[in-house]
Amino acid sequence: MIGVLTHHWAKTGSFNKARILLDGNGLAQSKAPGFISRVTLLSRENPNQITSIVMWENDEIYDEWKQSKERSLAMRGADSLWDKSPASERFDIP
Repeated sequence: MIGVLTHHWAKTGSFNKARILLDGNGLAQSKAPGFISRVTLLSRENPNQITSIVMWENDEIYDEWKQSKERSLAMRGADSLWDKSPASERFDIP
């Protein structure tokens, strides 16, 4: 099992749109094969930061999700919402 930690930084004034978009992405993920769970974290220090932790069965399944039509649709327009590029890291879950 893997965990994927991703930080997003919304542009000033775009937080609500960014949150709605990421929640929609989470809903789409939840229907994908190999999805286990997702948690959204809102930073206490940066009011424009949204972080998610998503658990998947393995790297291959997550890679398939990243290339899927469903993800592409769920994240349409996302680039215009970010102050800087999202940062993502994968972790092994023993």
